[in-house]
Amino acid sequence: MNIKDRKILYKGFYKLSELTVQDGPEEYQRIRFEPGEAVAALVLDTTRQRYLLVRQFRVGAEADVLELPAGMLDKEGESPEEALRREIKEELGYKVDHLEQIIQMYPSPGANAERITIYYAEVSQQIAPGGGEASEGEKLTAEEFSWEELIAEPLQDAKTIIAVQWAQLRKAKG
Repeated sequence: MNIKDRKILYKGFYKLSELTVQDGPEEYQRIRFEPGEAVAALVLDTTRQRYLLVRQFRVGAEADVLELPAGMLDKEGESPEEALRREIKEELGYKVDHLEQIIQMYPSPGANAERITIYYAEVSQQIAPGGGEASEGEKLTAEEFSWEELIAEPLQDAKTIIAVQWAQLRKAKG
């Protein structure tokens, strides 16, 4: 399979493209959603042993979703680690002490080009109020969980489930 042609159908906050895919003699038109690169982190406040997540309205789910703090790589020249440090400060108000990459993945590659890098982050010092970036229309609330509360939470967000399962495996290894 190879991509023979690509047309941009829409370019705004996100991009939507139509691809002509060739498979031998056959050609198919496919729509591709292109939100860009993203980062997220399972955040642990090491002084209080509390995991910090955010709850915000998500258009795709048409509901409030409990998830990892996350964001896009949308600043020129910004590395994934720099973007994540910025997002954790904006959403939770914390300075990051330690970052460890868990995985880089395509959460839904059938028609979605988004690639997300998920991290584990340790924090210990709140330096700002958090709550999201008002200029970006973010309205979110931070929520804290003990380990027992976190694993009992009925999570619905894939990146959050993956990060929590990673932490469970890490704890099991000792």
